[in-house]
Amino acid sequence: MQKQLDDLKITLAEISDIQRAAGLLGWDQETYMPPGGAEARAEQLATLSKLAHQKFIADELGLLLEALTPWAKTLDPDSDDAALVRVIARDYEKARKLPTKLVGDLSRATSKAVEAWKVARAENDFSRFEPHLQAVLALTIQKAQTYGYDEHIYDALLDDYEPEMKSSQVAAIFKQVQQATTPLVEAIVAHADAVDDSMMHQYFDPQKQWDFGVEVIKDFGFDLTNGRQDKSTHPFTASFSAKDVRLTTRIMDNFFPSSLSSTMHEAGHGLYEQGIDYALNRSGLDDGASLGIHESQSRMWENVVGRSKEFWAHYFPRAQELFPEQLKGVSLTDFYKAINKSQPSLIRVEADEVTYNLHIFVRFELERLLVSGQLEVADLPEAWNERMKSYLGLVPDSDANGVMQDIHWSSGLIGYFPTYALGNILSVQFYNRMLGEHPDIPTQIEKGDFSHILSWLRRNIHRHGRKYAPPQLIQRVTGGPLNAQPYIDYITAKYSEIYEL
Repeated sequence: MQKQLDDLKITLAEISDIQRAAGLLGWDQETYMPPGGAEARAEQLATLSKLAHQKFIADELGLLLEALTPWAKTLDPDSDDAALVRVIARDYEKARKLPTKLVGDLSRATSKAVEAWKVARAENDFSRFEPHLQAVLALTIQKAQTYGYDEHIYDALLDDYEPEMKSSQVAAIFKQVQQATTPLVEAIVAHADAVDDSMMHQYFDPQKQWDFGVEVIKDFGFDLTNGRQDKSTHPFTASFSAKDVRLTTRIMDNFFPSSLSSTMHEAGHGLYEQGIDYALNRSGLDDGASLGIHESQSRMWENVVGRSKEFWAHYFPRAQELFPEQLKGVSLTDFYKAINKSQPSLIRVEADEVTYNLHIFVRFELERLLVSGQLEVADLPEAWNERMKSYLGLVPDSDANGVMQDIHWSSGLIGYFPTYALGNILSVQFYNRMLGEHPDIPTQIEKGDFSHILSWLRRNIHRHGRKYAPPQLIQRVTGGPLNAQPYIDYITAKYSEIYEL
C-alpha cells in the first residue's frame, strides 16, 4: 500500500499548491490589487479553482482512495495516514458531486460579486449588488441540491463549514442561547448608565493603534517571521502553510476597541494555522477542523482573554503610555468596564460579547429562508431590517450598515455565519477545560505570559489540523459534546458584575 499512499500524497500536495495559489490571489485582491484588476482576477481564480477541482475529482484519486480505505481501517485511527484516507475520502465523495463548470461559475460569480459589493456598500445602493447576489445564490442553491441532504437544503451548505452538523441542531442551540441572552440584554439596557465608554470615542493615532496590536499578538505567540499583518476592508486571515500565515485588520481612528479586537481575533485564527503540525503540510489536513473550531480560537483570544480583567491589568499601563491624553484620569476599573460595554448595535464586527450572537441569529434565519426559496433577494433588505428590530431593537439607518455590511454572501459563504456563534460557545467550553487543568492561567495572563494558553491549545487542538471531525475533537478536548451552558454562565456572570445587575 505504500506506493498508493505515496501517490495519494503527491496528488494531494499538487492540489494544495493550486488551492494555496488561488488563496494568495484572493488575499492580494483584498489587500493590494488595484480596482482595475478585478475582471482579470475573477478569470484567474476561476481557472485555478477548476484546475484544483478537476484534479481532485479525477478517477485516479478515487481508485487510490478505494484501494487505501480497507488498509487504513487496520491502522491506529489516530495516525496521520488513517486520518488522511478517512478525511480525504469524505471530501472526495462530496467534491465528485459538483460539476467542474459549476465550480468555475461559482468562483467567477463570487469574485465579481465581491467587487460589486464593495462599490454598492460604499454608495449605499443595494440595487447594484442585488443581481450579483442573486447569481451567487442561484449557484449556491444548485451546489446544495447537487450535494443532496436529508432534512433541510441548508444542511448541505452548513456541512462545508461545520461537518457532521445539522441546521436543526444549530437552531436548538441558538434558541437556548437566545432565551438566556434576551433578558440579559434587556437588563443591561435598563442599566446602561453603569458603564461610560466615552473615552473610547476619541481620536486614537492609527499608527500607535497598529503598533499596540502588533505588540499584543507577538506576546500571544504569533510568529511574524512566519506571518504578517496588513490592512483590508474586512479583517480576515489567509494561510498558505504553517510558515506563511497572513492576517489583516482595519483601524478606526475614533473608536479604540475596533482595531485591537480585530487584530486579536485574526491572530487567534493565525495562531491556529501556525500551530498545525507541519508534517500535515500540503496534505489537505493542514487546516482547521471546522470553522466553528477555528472561530473558537479567535473569539477566545479576542474576548475571553483579550477583554478579561487580568489582560487589562497587564496592558492598561501600556495603553496609557501610548495614549496619555485620551486615557488621562481613567481608572483600570472604568477602562475594563468600557472595553466590555454592551449595547445593541447595527454592526456585527463591532458587537460586544452579549449581543454578538443575536447578529448571527439574524443571518442564520435569513440564509435558511433564502436557500429554501422562502425569501427573494429583492426582499432581503426589508427582511433584514425586520429581524434587526426584533432581535436587537434597532433598524439600520442604511443598507450599507445593514444587509450589505458583511463580505460573506458576496463571497458565496452561505452557511458560514452559524460558525461564529458556535465558536463563541466553544471558546468558553475549551477555556474552562484548560482552566480546570491549569488554574493559574489568569495569574499568567496578568503577567503578560500567554505561553501556557498557547501550549495547551497547540497540544489539544492546533496540531491536529483536520484529523478529527468537530464532534470527535470536542469530545477529546472537553470530555463531552458541544454545550452552550458554560458560555451562558460566563456572559451572565461577567456582565452581571460589570452592570451590577
